[in-house]
Amino acid sequence: MHGNFHLAFATTDLKRIKAFYGKFLGCAEGRSAETWVDYDFFGHQLTIQEVPVTYRTARVYNPKSTIPSNHWGIVLGMDDWTKLRDKFVKLGHSFFIEPQTVMKGEVGEQVSMFIEDPDGHAIEFKAFAEPADLFRKA
Repeated sequence: MHGNFHLAFATTDLKRIKAFYGKFLGCAEGRSAETWVDYDFFGHQLTIQEVPVTYRTARVYNPKSTIPSNHWGIVLGMDDWTKLRDKFVKLGHSFFIEPQTVMKGEVGEQVSMFIEDPDGHAIEFKAFAEPADLFRKA
């Protein structure tokens, strides 16, 4: 089966979050109301709802990794990943985890970078050296 992914989360400041996802990342705004907004996040539906209070949970890591267990992101083509990386650098946006090659020389070799949105959500952008390796085991 194939479908579009949907992710929803809360923010305390819808105006600030719209500036990040709409203006900074360039995601097209879909339906919205006074307290929520939908975005086309690279072909997937992202819904952000304004609430009075949010609770930030501690970032959890596997002891053998520097990658936070609680993150989300998008797999892009290599050209799009490179353009986005260059945009972040040009605009001086800081990386949560700097752009790097992961699993070099192995099945699943990929480039990855992490940024945070204004509410501290870790977002990964990655691209595979071989796109067919996305789900390949070996």
